[in-house]
Amino acid sequence: MTRLLSPAQISEIVEMALSDHVSFAQISAQHKVTPDEVKIIMRTELKPGSYRAWRKRVRDFGDRRAHYK
Repeated sequence: MTRLLSPAQISEIVEMALSDHVSFAQISAQHKVTPDEVKIIMRTELKPGSYRAWRKRVRDFGDRRAHYK
């Protein structure tokens, strides 16, 4: 990552990413992080099984609706 994020910012990014109603574009606009950086944050903050379940849900959501993640 190019800059350090505060624990509060990381917590907010995780919360936004876990929501099914927030896209990567919205997270990027608010926190200036790329989708790849969001994935890195999620990988470090979530347990491995939770991360895999989140990635699967994001992938499935994206396949069904192009305007989401």
